Amino acid sequence: MTAAEVRTPPAVPARTGSRGPSGVRLAWLHLRSRRVPAGVLALAVCAAALRAALHWHWSFNAGPYSQQIPMIIEAGAAAAIGVTTHGPFGEAERATGRWLPWLRLGAALALTGLAIAALQLGVTGASLNGGILQMARNVIGITGIGLLCSLVTGGLLAWTLPMGYMAFCQYALLEAWRAPWTWPVRPPTDRGAWIAACVVFAVGLLAFALRGARTRLTDDNA
Repeated sequence: MTAAEVRTPPAVPARTGSRGPSGVRLAWLHLRSRRVPAGVLALAVCAAALRAALHWHWSFNAGPYSQQIPMIIEAGAAAAIGVTTHGPFGEAERATGRWLPWLRLGAALALTGLAIAALQLGVTGASLNGGILQMARNVIGITGIGLLCSLVTGGLLAWTLPMGYMAFCQYALLEAWRAPWTWPVRPPTDRGAWIAACVVFAVGLLAFALRGARTRLTDDNA
């Protein structure tokens, strides 16, 4: 090896210098690390299940009991969003990712909007008791519960509280409860139910964006 070879840096292949906008690449890596593509597939399955339930009349056509099957599917969509909060890198990611809160916020908002759009597509041409507004309110509120749950249990178990809340609301439906915090059983125009669902979602979204899901049982989310 000569002195000239030491002084001359190795040439970089031309095609490695162009990898697209760094922000887009960062967002894509964040989504992949959270298994968001699998979450999108789960939302599509929920939309297909809702479509099948309405087409083949798996539930009552009218009355409060007609909300039972759609409520289960809406909670399933929210649970799928909750699971995507799991991050595989833990503290190392928190220490180095200054864009991390914005990525969390954007991913959660995008998935919530996509869940509502997918379920709305699933009911196209069919009759959903309560309509799109009630479905959207349920998805928003239960997703907020999932985001809050991820702060305590971690993303992999963030589905537990949304599904538990759904089971509780099934009982509230049978008992004809009218409290705003049981918003899935309330009419689509109920103002108190909307306020409760939106507050839960806003608190869950903000807390998740700032702190992130718990990475392990000994993690204090500091």
